[in-house]
Amino acid sequence: MELVTADDVRAAAARIQGHVVRTPLTAGPPGGGFLLKPESLQPTGAFKIRGATNAVALLDPAQRLAGVVTHSSGNHGQALAHAAARQGAPCTVVVPEGAPGVKVDRIRALGARVVMASPERRAAVARELAENEGLALIPPFDDPHVIAGQGTVGLEILEQSPEAATIVVPVGGGGLASGVATAAWTVHPRRVRVIGVEPELAADAAESLRSGHLVTWPPELTHRTMADGVRVCLSERTFAHLDARLDGIVTVTEDEIARAVATLAHGARLVAEPSGALAAAALLAGRIDTDPERPGTTVAVVSGGNADPGLFARLVAGEG
Repeated sequence: MELVTADDVRAAAARIQGHVVRTPLTAGPPGGGFLLKPESLQPTGAFKIRGATNAVALLDPAQRLAGVVTHSSGNHGQALAHAAARQGAPCTVVVPEGAPGVKVDRIRALGARVVMASPERRAAVARELAENEGLALIPPFDDPHVIAGQGTVGLEILEQSPEAATIVVPVGGGGLASGVATAAWTVHPRRVRVIGVEPELAADAAESLRSGHLVTWPPELTHRTMADGVRVCLSERTFAHLDARLDGIVTVTEDEIARAVATLAHGARLVAEPSGALAAAALLAGRIDTDPERPGTTVAVVSGGNADPGLFARLVAGEG
């Protein structure tokens, strides 16, 4: 399978300029020994706006006029609705039953049509709508244009912190990790390691990379984690990228995720949803080595901040 290239990432960076926020690098929690890349500060609250904006921009006028469709638990749906609205394309989002209400409400508020489906049927329903209604399917991660757009997170980190040696990213479907690993391997002239993080309760990528072939976990397993944004599994495309370019992957417990959400709120003044706190959780739990004397060498991506208000309040209060 052909992998996304450095040129793809650079082109995406130019294409999305002015449509997304160039998020800063900020200090991590006191004593943590790492910096944060808060993609939670994007207009739709997550990094997904990068890939969605790049993918919509690459549609031809006829495709844009017909509209776009995707399946998403929330963040990619919001991102695609936002990107489509800005570029004049109707948008439909197939949402799995049980997705956080705050995310579904925001998708609708951005003007998209919401279609509910069971978690195991959401991708199939999106494909059926694309075929039956002539819509352009823009998946959450299994798309080279989406991966290239997400890779701009890594490109920015390497530009903002010349001493960065380790970038830590959450892994769900693998689009963000694929893109960032591509930036680290092919955009920057020196070696930078990229480490992925998954919940123990949704560790299909860790098993896939360990076994050397794609392993898919059923929804009844992945839906045990509170980190709803990473309950999906890798695709053949993202597995190929991670198998070739990711330097390692670690897992974290639900308690470690909960503590990271609270620590980011109290220690870094950032709202992070559980999925968005995975990278910080791994670092705070000591799963990945850091240099406390040189915090700029390690960067944790806070991938999203669209937390369910009730859950967020409980986690910040230490009641998770």
